[in-house]
Parts: sequence; structure tokens; C-alpha cells
Amino acid sequence: MYQKFIINQDGVLKFGNVYLHRDLLDRGERCPFGGGLWKIDNNRGAIVLYGRSFDFGRPDFDFLKGVDWSFLGGKEHPLLFLPHWPDESIVEPVLINGIY
Repeated sequence: MYQKFIINQDGVLKFGNVYLHRDLLDRGERCPFGGGLWKIDNNRGAIVLYGRSFDFGRPDFDFLKGVDWSFLGGKEHPLLFLPHWPDESIVEPVLINGIY
């Protein structure tokens, strides 16, 4: 199992430990805004998002409207994106509805 995320048709980012990104979809759900991998960065106190989904493509955070934190115990964390992973020299904050 792998730490993966998707952004569904409602703009909700969902986390999980799954083999395939599509395993994160509920019945009737779609993933038009991509996905990738995630990891916890204890030094930054954040969730780091990186890579891309082979099924759904690179994540498009412009459509992000919310985050389903239930997989992570309901606790919110800052989200960071590594646009040139595996190069971690550039880190971008992920905005949710224009808010960090």
C-alpha cells in the first residue's frame, strides 16, 4: 500500500493508503483534477504532496476547495507541494480556496 491522494470532482482532496489512486474514489465519484503521493514532514509540521497519479495525472490545485482530513484523524495540517519532485529545493504552499 502507498500513501496517495486525489482531488475529486467537487475539489476535495482525499488521502489514503491504497495500491491504486482509483481506490480512493467512492461510488459515483470522479477524479478530474489529478492526484499524487503524500508524506508527513515532521520537521515542517506539514503534509508534503508530490508526484502524479498514473491514472488521473498531475494534481491541479487551482480546483481545490477543501480537504477530507478524516484519514489523518481529522487534524488539519499545512499542505506543501514539491512541483519538481524528487528535487525538494522548491516547495510551494497549497492554497485551499485562496487560504493556506
